[in-house]
Amino acid sequence: MTVLPDSIKKELKENSICKPFYITDIGFYPNARHHYRTRKKGSKEYIFMYCVEGKGKMKIDDTNIEVLPNSFHIIPKNTPHEYKSDENEPWSIYWLHFSGHSSDALYKRYLEFRSTDGNIAFENNRIKMFNEIFLMYKSEYTVPKLEFANILGLQFISSFIYTTKEFASETTSHTNMVNSVIDFLTANLDKTYKSDEIAKQFNCSPSYLFNLFKKRTGYSLIHFFNLKKIQKACEYLKYTDLSIKEISYKVGIQDPLYFSRTFKKYFGISPKDYRKEQQE
Repeated sequence: MTVLPDSIKKELKENSICKPFYITDIGFYPNARHHYRTRKKGSKEYIFMYCVEGKGKMKIDDTNIEVLPNSFHIIPKNTPHEYKSDENEPWSIYWLHFSGHSSDALYKRYLEFRSTDGNIAFENNRIKMFNEIFLMYKSEYTVPKLEFANILGLQFISSFIYTTKEFASETTSHTNMVNSVIDFLTANLDKTYKSDEIAKQFNCSPSYLFNLFKKRTGYSLIHFFNLKKIQKACEYLKYTDLSIKEISYKVGIQDPLYFSRTFKKYFGISPKDYRKEQQE
């Protein structure tokens, strides 16, 4: 295990790159028989635990949790808790303490997306990432190394939170359709479609496709379609000598004035000013 001294923790807390998320303690306990910890007042940081073998028990406030292989858990900060490795099948756990001003929001996502048992498929890439973070924390305390270690740390934690069963099943079951719609729209930027015409291409109702698409991308179909048109227009403005009118037609907008208004809506400046900026 490696625990950072308070002086380095203070540096991370004030570092503009690390202060959203930083690790204060990190370690790996293999076959950890007799491992037991209780904190009546909790920890000042969030505690992440990933069990890869064996089992144990955890109690957070008054909630009892059975810790099983390939499960992960995050203990909230300032919350009474205790945990204990099983005597007959002791756990092997990767763990870290983390803090930062985005840690509360990260924990909230964990509560939203995690499955009931916190179970997750084992992936070697996660362990490699953890080991890389651990080695940097163990041997090097230069600012760039610590920054990089904590960027990896956020990626490591996120690889668990954003791929849990409930979140994954919510996205993967409809991924192919949404990707197909995106491919269709991208391939037809020179055309004009209404929502019901797009839905008809995929044999589903407009309301179903609208809700599915917005949930996955954050945009309505037409809003996304227009955004892709304007992004394509940026390419034409930057890399060709086509006139504004010609570019408008090439992205399926027959009214150049409407094209200019739409472009300004997305980028805050007119197509003419955008081209001028790119040439400066």
